[in-house]
Amino acid sequence: MEREIIRVEPIDSNFEKWGAPVSTCTRAGNLVFVSGMPPFDPDTGEILPNAPFEHQVELILTQIKKALEAAGSDLEHVLKCNVMCISAEHFNAFNEVYKRFFPNNPPARIFFCVPEWTGPFDVEVDCIAVTKD
Repeated sequence: MEREIIRVEPIDSNFEKWGAPVSTCTRAGNLVFVSGMPPFDPDTGEILPNAPFEHQVELILTQIKKALEAAGSDLEHVLKCNVMCISAEHFNAFNEVYKRFFPNNPPARIFFCVPEWTGPFDVEVDCIAVTKD
């Protein structure tokens, strides 16, 4: 099974501007892996410092949706999400936004807190999915 890099614009360019050696999305067979997403502003590609937490989550999950679609998948085919956050205080707020993106039969998930961060944002999410076919 060969690995295929799925380039997703403007997200891949945003990672490059940020200096991150990351592919937004890779696919092998029917498995799709989406890298951890910070909340990139869709207009500027910048990470929004001090953006409201809920807005950060919306940006991230919207980017994940776009990456999945580029790889032949969608949110309904997500198997697992990993959520990294700076504080457990954001757990309920995260869930409120998450439920809008995964209203029925949500995927497996872990939410864990990280002590230190590489940028001016509060949350990052990655996921594993299968293709629709």
